[in-house]
Amino acid sequence: MGFNCGIVGLPNVGKSTLFNALTETAAAEAANYPFCTIEPNVGRVAVPDPRLEILAKLAGSAKIIPTQLEFVDIAGLVRGASRGEGLGNKFLAHIREVDAIAHVLRCFEDGNVTHVEGSIDPVRDAETVETELMLADLDSLERRVTAAQKKMKGNDLEAKAQLAVMEPVLLALREGKPARAVEFSHEEQKILHGLGLITSKPVLYVCNVEESAAGTGNAFSEKVAAYAKSQGTVAVVISAAIEAEVSQLGDEAEKKEFLESLGLAETGLARVIQAGYSLLGLLTFFTIGPKEAHAWTVEKGAKAPQAAGVIHSDFEKGFIRAETIAYADFVAAGSEAAVKEQGKMRLEGSDYLTQDGDIFHFRFKA
Repeated sequence: MGFNCGIVGLPNVGKSTLFNALTETAAAEAANYPFCTIEPNVGRVAVPDPRLEILAKLAGSAKIIPTQLEFVDIAGLVRGASRGEGLGNKFLAHIREVDAIAHVLRCFEDGNVTHVEGSIDPVRDAETVETELMLADLDSLERRVTAAQKKMKGNDLEAKAQLAVMEPVLLALREGKPARAVEFSHEEQKILHGLGLITSKPVLYVCNVEESAAGTGNAFSEKVAAYAKSQGTVAVVISAAIEAEVSQLGDEAEKKEFLESLGLAETGLARVIQAGYSLLGLLTFFTIGPKEAHAWTVEKGAKAPQAAGVIHSDFEKGFIRAETIAYADFVAAGSEAAVKEQGKMRLEGSDYLTQDGDIFHFRFKA
């Protein structure tokens, strides 16, 4: 698995330009007018991980297969979207389907690119979108609470459990706070997730700055960083214009040289992915051999059988043991044979919690 991340924001903030650069396609039309993205565009991208190439080289793997994640470019939102203004209904329907939100904010001045609000203020823009999402959740939840309260009269235990989650969220929304601001137990989190509330989804703020500020950010992105911190999340600085240029370079060495000339160590995509992994609590494990070196993604807290299930459901069903090597141990030893000689390969059972960088070989019964 990877994760499904919706790219959202007001019109003309650089969503589609970023999407095109991330997926290295021109599937989404980037144009200087609202709603140029009518239907959501979906693109799958490889997750860059230097560890995979190192493992492939040590193992003599013929093929490298990175794990992937999915980005969804969603139509721009405007004030009143929760009431169906603009493409509000479509926007809200599409955003409910993603796992996380990458909220692109315009942090650059450009008289040739109009702003729907008439001025540049990324924190105001973030609050505009957040308000519309909270209003949509509020409308949805008020109706659900009423229905659940009726069921409660018949001593419906499921309705009772749902109300224990819905009522504090409803109170938070009425106070202008998103659903994710309410703390719940692990079991209650499952109920919250089942409600499909937009403001319960984790949010990453993406500051789209001018090219000269791609490495350091600017006054606008600094304000967003402070706002993000107050919301318990993070902000990433990128330049969609630079990402678009990088995506047109076919050779990796050429891309690296271009980035270094701008004082950048990595692409915006890498920073967005790293922040997204942290946001969603994801980690990577590997399977390696002469045929291929393969990276896979699971959520933190996943046990060995669940990791096996990411590869194939039969591996999870028939799980016996997981031959396990830590990434650092493999690199230090230089080969699987050396790892075994040093006694660094472990046999882990069904209760083993997968660690980031684990190298697995699963034993299972057919």
